[in-house]
Amino acid sequence: MAQSILIVRLGALGDLVHALPAAAALRAAWPDAIIDWLVDARYAAFLELVPVIDRRIVLGGRAGGPLVPVVRALRRARYDLAIDFQGLLKSAVLARLAGARQTAGFIPGQLREPVAGAFYTRRVRGDDSGHVVRKNLSLVEALGAGAREVMSPLRTTPSAVPGEVRQLLKTGVSGRFAIINPGAGWPNKQWPADRFGAVAAHLLERHGVPTIVTWGPEDLPLAGAVAAASKGAAKVAPATSVADLVELARAAAIFVAGDTGPMQLAAAVGTPVVGVFGPTNPMRNGPWNPADGWVSRFDDCECHHKRKCRREVPCINTITVDQVADAVDGRLGRGGPRG
Repeated sequence: MAQSILIVRLGALGDLVHALPAAAALRAAWPDAIIDWLVDARYAAFLELVPVIDRRIVLGGRAGGPLVPVVRALRRARYDLAIDFQGLLKSAVLARLAGARQTAGFIPGQLREPVAGAFYTRRVRGDDSGHVVRKNLSLVEALGAGAREVMSPLRTTPSAVPGEVRQLLKTGVSGRFAIINPGAGWPNKQWPADRFGAVAAHLLERHGVPTIVTWGPEDLPLAGAVAAASKGAAKVAPATSVADLVELARAAAIFVAGDTGPMQLAAAVGTPVVGVFGPTNPMRNGPWNPADGWVSRFDDCECHHKRKCRREVPCINTITVDQVADAVDGRLGRGGPRG
């Protein structure tokens, strides 16, 4: 039994969400253990919502610590076990520098940077046959933390944003609304704004559900373009923190987005989700709930996991509005809209 555990998963947001069930399994197996999480400062706000960890160890600028003081703090903690879920040279070195009695990660063939495996004292062949959540769980299971169920615990926090959104959309205090999050970290994951707008129009015409368009720091013009193409069915959301976005997702009837961190957040809190996938595999990176839906071009894509598409017309742009609208209709029919 490990008395103290360090999780190393620096980013990004969606990847942190995918590691959350493994963290919950560690807590369920060892309820009295100290469990800390080393994270990049850009994503530290998410971990404030995670109840199964004791401390966030934040690395980098804007409220994070410099490398040397952070490593010294890690070594003072004298962890029994450090687990690297990221599989990069940087994350593996940090896990090893923490000075834990055991440093664990996946075998080199399952790492994004195989050289990272040289820094582990325990290498685990993870279950790489399906979803990355299952792979992460298989790592902690091999270390003695078997998971009886998949859990993604996130705290409920006070937020005025759901109420503001209902006022903006004129739905009433308990009215239904959809969320479209059009942003994407890579150009290759970006479905066109006018098509998201057409999906919003479909949601209002077919289901009577207006849409709020959420956005990140660089995506406000994109959100405006979606709303402008929606025939009045969508409005641009107010600015949201990660905690606000979680509470907004909890209140939504459905969440439509590409392969992004916000989509993974919505899936984690049980919001019905429809994903739009190009170069990434929805069987590995899609929403965990089998009732959720997606439209994908992964099987036909020539540029898997690449930021830019090799084709003149990106693969994701061959996905039509009707295909996504059909997936939305199916998801609302399977799970029923929540409000």
